[in-house]
Amino acid sequence: MSDRKAELAREFIRMIPHSQALDMRIDEIGEGLAEISMPYDARLIGDPQSGVIHGGAVSALMDTCGGAAVMSHPSAPAGTATIDLRIDYMRPATPGQRITARAECYHITRSVAFVRATAMDADRSRPVAAATGAFTVERPKEKAK
Repeated sequence: MSDRKAELAREFIRMIPHSQALDMRIDEIGEGLAEISMPYDARLIGDPQSGVIHGGAVSALMDTCGGAAVMSHPSAPAGTATIDLRIDYMRPATPGQRITARAECYHITRSVAFVRATAMDADRSRPVAAATGAFTVERPKEKAK
């Protein structure tokens, strides 16, 4: 993957307000793969009794990671947007642990990119959530002749 493409994906993530608010960081990016994580944050607790992070924060992490995977794919242009994202929550993330999403852009057509993603805490053998999604593939407009 070109350094330019990686930097565009990093800049895109830095510009998204919710990525900043959730303190997301890119841990790995390249060739249609992305790994993004966010720290445990008491402000994001969805269940005060258990201390478990709200599913919406996990959803935002997985969506952002999926978009980064599309942007880093060798045949994709820089821009993308989520068309559809289905998330299956398998278990609550362990309170106090960093949550990491890993996404792969496994197929691209002329206008749609397809992504698989997994979210996990320190126990990488037991996913917190799994997702499949479709993202736009924005092609440059052809100039009129």
